[in-house]
Amino acid sequence: MKQNTIKPTIKKTKKRIGRGNGSGQGTYSGRGMKGQSARSGGKRRPGFEGGQTPLIRKMPKLKGFKSPNKVRYQIINVKDLEVFKSGAEVNKETLKKKNLIQNTTKPVKILSQGELSKKLTITVESVSATAQKKIEVAGGKVEALGNPKKTRKAIITEKKKAKKK
Repeated sequence: MKQNTIKPTIKKTKKRIGRGNGSGQGTYSGRGMKGQSARSGGKRRPGFEGGQTPLIRKMPKLKGFKSPNKVRYQIINVKDLEVFKSGAEVNKETLKKKNLIQNTTKPVKILSQGELSKKLTITVESVSATAQKKIEVAGGKVEALGNPKKTRKAIITEKKKAKKK
């Protein structure tokens, strides 16, 4: 006798539906006695929890909406730029290499928290006014590319004009 050849001695029989209470005329057939679940079409809607307040009604109603046109910048402070050598050019690629930003496709904005002691040439979409002053006081130069949504619209309109010609 081997383990893979052993068979169970007890034969399990199927449940015989349609007998006992609630099977009087054959309409209930194993559905219990009376009530909604014994009747034809007696289903409860999805999310019904037996009369308990459903989870969906316990959840808060959130106000407002998220605008699809809002520009969500990746933020960098002036103090974070100290990792670069003096005279370096700072753009999205160099920021990504230093792990200061996550993504090179999203726009970058530089804010003024902290101090800068190195001369840098910075090219990003947006720079706050006080951050720009701090960079220029340190001897650096800032090239702001402008609002990415506006420049994208300008690019699209230029393409449309080029197609018409």
